[in-house]
Amino acid sequence: MDTLAQTVLPFKLEATDEKLTANAGLALFGEFVRGLGLSRWLAQEMPKPGSGRGYAADAYVTPLVLMLTGGGRSLEDLRTLKGDIALATILKQGALPSTDAFGDWLRRTGEEAGLAGLGRINQRIAATRIRQTGITAHTLDGDASQIVAEKEAAQFTYQGAQGYMPMIGHLAEAGVVIHDEFREGNIAPATDNLKFIQACEARLPKGHRIAHVRLDSAGYQAGIFNYLDATGKTFAIGGRLDAPTQTAIAEIPESAWKHYADCAVAETLHSMNETKKAFRLIVVKYKRQTALFDDKPKVHVIASNRIESTADTLIWYRQRGEVSENGIKELKIGFGMERMPCGQFVANAAFFRIGVVAHNLFVLFKRSALGADWQRHKVATVRWRLFHLPGKVVRHAGAWVLKVAREVVDLFRSIRARSFALAQAMSP
Repeated sequence: MDTLAQTVLPFKLEATDEKLTANAGLALFGEFVRGLGLSRWLAQEMPKPGSGRGYAADAYVTPLVLMLTGGGRSLEDLRTLKGDIALATILKQGALPSTDAFGDWLRRTGEEAGLAGLGRINQRIAATRIRQTGITAHTLDGDASQIVAEKEAAQFTYQGAQGYMPMIGHLAEAGVVIHDEFREGNIAPATDNLKFIQACEARLPKGHRIAHVRLDSAGYQAGIFNYLDATGKTFAIGGRLDAPTQTAIAEIPESAWKHYADCAVAETLHSMNETKKAFRLIVVKYKRQTALFDDKPKVHVIASNRIESTADTLIWYRQRGEVSENGIKELKIGFGMERMPCGQFVANAAFFRIGVVAHNLFVLFKRSALGADWQRHKVATVRWRLFHLPGKVVRHAGAWVLKVAREVVDLFRSIRARSFALAQAMSP
């Protein structure tokens, strides 16, 4: 039977030895990363390979960053990157370690000084983006986020899933993760939150500070309130409906409530046994939409020391979800951090931090090298519209040439020009 007769559409299929890539736009991101100085930073901050290990940290981290930014999710997805000869040629990327070697390296990195080295590299990336904002007083949004890991060694989280519960510190104005702390799933979200806030501030560039803090109810702790007040930070933190809080709510006079379409809002002064100052307790009562036997409103409380109106403080607190929680969701879903690839905690800790590095590099790339029309797009859209454009790599006049469709040549050139400008500014 004729081969063509076995197909749906009448086109022929032939092989070619030309260097083709489905990731021409990813080459722009790889060039940006190289110009920024990632390879140099890895050489400075990461442990040197020991006897018989061969590959330096750059041979592991840069491919993982490219893979995660390009949409890969597991170590096996590195095989696709390894098979892209055209992309490797343009990026001057040498041979990649095996998948097993990647796993071994992640385990070593999570156990040794490599994790701290990755943290310092993330500081450098975040600092570059932070300085771009032109501000020195920043808003920190902290969150403990569940990561699924269906591995025998993973602990169960308070939400009932097997996995991990890393703390993530997100800077609202800069859009970057300033610090992460990978934790076992059975560690309560309220654990060591004050130390985490302090660790986030310690990682800011010189002359910068945390001025505002937003946390969920895991941060409802007297020690945190006292520290934030003492250091001049404003805050809005989700509260807990414990007995003292419920008593305080019950004492709010009916005349104090302001009613809106779906809720009623009021506030009172409140304190805890160990707080040095009283704080505002903003109370929001929501109407239950589908309550058959319980018509009591759903109550949410927020503790704050801000001086704005009740409505403005509530709006500001909700921006935590609109800005930083969406940023953390981008880290998890956009960069594959919702699931961990390895069976060992230490390996996953290293993998997660590399995911943070990849996320922050993309944020910096978007803000530095892409135009205004791209700023609202998440990484999935950028992949579709830019990273996964086709290209062909040819040799011409002693140089490698990346050929792309005529309609995107000007876009590619503008991105390269902006990337070069930042590279020049970052050069030692």
